[in-house]
Amino acid sequence: MKKHKFYEDLGFAKVDYHRHLRKGFPEVIYCEGKTPQQVAKIALQIAGKGHAVLATRADKIAYLAIKKILPNTKYYKTARIVVVSRKSLVVGRKSLVAVITAGTSDIPVAEEAAVTAEFLGLKVVRLYDVGVAGIHRLLHNLHKIEKSKVLIVVAGMEGALPSVVGGLTDKPIIAVPTSVGYGSSFKGLAALLTMMNSCAPGVAVVNIDNGFGAAVMAYSIIKQL
Repeated sequence: MKKHKFYEDLGFAKVDYHRHLRKGFPEVIYCEGKTPQQVAKIALQIAGKGHAVLATRADKIAYLAIKKILPNTKYYKTARIVVVSRKSLVVGRKSLVAVITAGTSDIPVAEEAAVTAEFLGLKVVRLYDVGVAGIHRLLHNLHKIEKSKVLIVVAGMEGALPSVVGGLTDKPIIAVPTSVGYGSSFKGLAALLTMMNSCAPGVAVVNIDNGFGAAVMAYSIIKQL
């Protein structure tokens, strides 16, 4: 089966049915900027080929539009993700991914990462609100970190947590800056720059609030192991 040819032109979107052959999972729907009807139609096309459906940045209106035509639909409100399960869902991987946040306010982005990782068949442990303002909370959970294959570290404000974690473990770290913070955080830019300038080796950085991208990178690392 060819990996780069088969897609369907809906006029407003070209649905890539062979994405799973190239990436290991089907095309994912990014809902922001699309109408609920467009989101639902794309979801129906993907599900119609026997694939699981993942829709990110989905509000309740998009969820209800999908659920109306695909009843086996679940909405993860905090993550803003819609999932429609199918047999082709990637399953069976035992590798553990730790999703770690500096604060409670970072949880929505962390949940986007965690739910996406679970969709991809990865086992996830959540370690939330263990930031540098109370570093003992992180240190108390080092045993969970050491059991993980990949760490997704989510932080806003000054974005220091990935560097701290990077100095405590040899695990690959995917740092996710969030737009959480006061004015001088510049909607996540301060955290992004801190993470990109980390002196701890083994830290890679995705874009601001990109929990989805962090989960896919974790999956890409683990499937090579």
